[in-house]
Amino acid sequence: MPETSLVTARERAVALLGGEPDDATLRRYLHGIPGVDAVGLEQRAAGLGTRSIKTSSKAWALDRIISLIDLTTLEGADTPGKVRSLVAKAVNPDPADATTPRVAAVCVYGDMVPYAVEALGDAHGDPDAGGVSVAAVATAFPSGRASLEIKLADTAEAVAAGADEIDMVIDRGAFLAGRYGLVFDQIAAVKQACLRPDGTSASLKVILETGELVTYDNVRRASWLSILAGGDFIKTSTGKVQPAATLPVTLLMLEVVRDWHLLTGQRIGVKPAGGIRASKDAVKYLVTVAETVGEEWLQPHLFRFGASSLLNDVLLQRQKLRTGHYSGADYVTID
Repeated sequence: MPETSLVTARERAVALLGGEPDDATLRRYLHGIPGVDAVGLEQRAAGLGTRSIKTSSKAWALDRIISLIDLTTLEGADTPGKVRSLVAKAVNPDPADATTPRVAAVCVYGDMVPYAVEALGDAHGDPDAGGVSVAAVATAFPSGRASLEIKLADTAEAVAAGADEIDMVIDRGAFLAGRYGLVFDQIAAVKQACLRPDGTSASLKVILETGELVTYDNVRRASWLSILAGGDFIKTSTGKVQPAATLPVTLLMLEVVRDWHLLTGQRIGVKPAGGIRASKDAVKYLVTVAETVGEEWLQPHLFRFGASSLLNDVLLQRQKLRTGHYSGADYVTID
């Protein structure tokens, strides 16, 4: 669960860094992390992508994918009615089959949060317990080009409106210019803005926009930086920049999460977002998670799919499986 105290995250960062998280200290730490073997990473991802699951696991895999989806609408033309329709699908993805699980969350712009909360009603709750969360993109999504004051106001407004999760974007320009201290401070400040008056906190997902970071080394450094600053999740993409989520990048981020857990005992979530549309591809991510950090990560507070169209394909495959008109080739190699 998200830490409710910023002090905890900052104190841990200071202890690990051996000093305050300024540009010099963070540069020394982040650039001291071994470089990524790109060939090896892509080979590992390709190998995991060819792994099969047992026939008896087909139904489990499809249901698990549904339960990990952040059903998303992030368009300038979004309306309260569109958000209500999204919520209806999130709560009851397949009206013809009451056994279909709910998705983990609906992800909307901050001004749409009140409509999502209202539409969810009693279904609004912890996705680990069968509820549906409300996630809001914030901090001048998708560019991140705004003052810190505006970013914090954006975040605080969404949390006050009932958002359970905040998906923030890092300042990629600052990161690429080596201004690591600035990026750290902004993430830490947004984490503080996620606090509620009762002492609880919205979960903070930090979007790296990996398509703009260009190199695997940058992705690894940005992942470490985001976790050091207090992020509860690291997320690949806004879905507005290509390439968005890829299996090698997600594998790399999972390896960072694994190493962080070994170092500190803290579990951090990972969210690939953008471009994952087919069940067969989503299964590859499930296998990669299980083989890299363990099956315990395959639950909503530790792994999500950011998607708008993936659910439709999963439901189609689920219907084929239920009616017997299913071919394993439709979505994954089967043992």
